[in-house]
Amino acid sequence: MKRVYVNEAWCLGCHLCEYNCAFANSGLADMALALKGKPIYPRIHIEGTEQISYAVSCRHCRDPICVKSCIAGALSRQDGVIRIDQDRCVGCLTCVLVCPYGALAPNENGVMQKCELCLQNACGTPACVAGCPNRAIVYEEREELP
Repeated sequence: MKRVYVNEAWCLGCHLCEYNCAFANSGLADMALALKGKPIYPRIHIEGTEQISYAVSCRHCRDPICVKSCIAGALSRQDGVIRIDQDRCVGCLTCVLVCPYGALAPNENGVMQKCELCLQNACGTPACVAGCPNRAIVYEEREELP
């Protein structure tokens, strides 16, 4: 399965992946209208220090602890992609507590959100990948570890 991978050596910490992600998931056709003067809620986040930065997003685990721990049954694994049914999410933050990668965060309504590989946006490529100026984020198939 194709996934988003990050090469932290190439990450500039510019946060463009966050803006492209927030725009792609805004449902609006104009980036300025979607994001200007508003808090953004990306499904990918830049972490790090002045020396190194890296993007954090869902790893779409084979045996996802977030899915097992969701008390509302809002998280599921479909075709290898971990998805959130935002109508079922109660915002209890259990998934945030158990995710070893820090990939989940609440949206503006307190409902959990995470990277779903832009599959619902019909982009073909996740917006974070397409918007990374240094190609530090890639969307590719790699051999899965056990």
